[in-house]
Amino acid sequence: MLFRRRRPPSLTQRIRAAFWPRKGIWRSVRYVGMRVLRLNASPHAVAAGVAAGVAVSCTPFVGFHFMMAFCLAFVLRGNLIAAALGTAFGNPLTFPFIFAAAYRIGIYLLGAQPSDRVETNLFTLLRQLDFEPLWHPIIKPILIGGLPLAALFGTAFYILTWQGVRLFQQQGERRTRS
Repeated sequence: MLFRRRRPPSLTQRIRAAFWPRKGIWRSVRYVGMRVLRLNASPHAVAAGVAAGVAVSCTPFVGFHFMMAFCLAFVLRGNLIAAALGTAFGNPLTFPFIFAAAYRIGIYLLGAQPSDRVETNLFTLLRQLDFEPLWHPIIKPILIGGLPLAALFGTAFYILTWQGVRLFQQQGERRTRS
C-alpha cells in the first residue's frame, strides 16, 4: 500500500482520533471552509446550500438533518453538497448550546413554564417509540424555539458565505487573466 502506516494505530489512538483529530479541529474547520469556497456553482447556490444546512441543524430532528437540508436546498435552488457541509454546524459540541437556546426561546414564545422534571423513563419511551409524553414538555418548545434560531443563523451564514464565495471566485478570475 502506498499510504499505509508502518505500525497501525492502537485502539486508544483510533478512539482519540475519532474525537480529536491529530492535526486539530481548526484544520478540519478550515478544510470544510475551503471545500465550500471551491464548489463550482454560483455564489447564491453555494450560500443557499450552506444556509439550508445550518438552518436545519437548529431543529431537534437529529437523524434527519441531511435529508431535510437536501430538501430545503432543493427548494431554495441551493447546492446539495454545500447543504451537506452546512449541516456540520450542528455537531456534538454545538448541539447542547443550540438546543438549550431553542428550549428557552420556545418556552418564552409558547408562554409556558419550563418543566423541571419529566416523569418518564426516556429509554423505555425510545424503545417503544412513544414520543407523546415528551412532546409538550421538551420537543415542542425546542422545535418552536429552533425556528427563529434557524432563521437567524441561516441568514447570517447565507450572507457570509455569499460574500466569501463571490470574493473567492473574483480572485480566481483575476489570477486566470494575469
